[in-house]
Amino acid sequence: MLFIVLVLVLAALGLLVAALITANSLWAWISIGLSVVAGLLLLFDLLRRRKKRGAEAPAEEAAEDPAEDDEPAEGEEKKPEDAEQTVLMPAAGELGDAEDTPEPQQNGDPGEENSDPEDVAVVSELEIEVVVVDEYPRYHVTSCEWLETRDTIPLGIGEARQLGFTPCALCTPDAEIAGKHREKA
Repeated sequence: MLFIVLVLVLAALGLLVAALITANSLWAWISIGLSVVAGLLLLFDLLRRRKKRGAEAPAEEAAEDPAEDDEPAEGEEKKPEDAEQTVLMPAAGELGDAEDTPEPQQNGDPGEENSDPEDVAVVSELEIEVVVVDEYPRYHVTSCEWLETRDTIPLGIGEARQLGFTPCALCTPDAEIAGKHREKA
């Protein structure tokens, strides 16, 4: 389908160039017509794909355990707490008694540091720069071995925390930065 649309768009472009060169408005109108047909084909393809995905979704849901179905009954509205959330990462300190260096998660993320509340209090007052990697939820010190060749974005530690980033379990930035600050003081 996309190949046909591409051919139609290229033909429309060719006819538009021909209309400009020959000053013949007929070619321009044909070019517009081909562009409209290409747009309609794209719209048709989009609707067909949505309908196909919609038909596959109920089949997948039927295969799941019905006891896990949290959908409201017919006529009921979804409550705000029923809504899906996109942020599923706990804030610093909510992990409880986790290991010091947990194993990397499936997406390659090093995991979250189990920060000491005293370190968090010290770090929150500082304007030290840490680095983050786009699409990953952790902030790091620049010497973190997990960063390797990844493109990093420098941020102040306070700003990183405000944006929802949490400390890396490998380089333990909260403990390291708080320790250095205590040594200076």
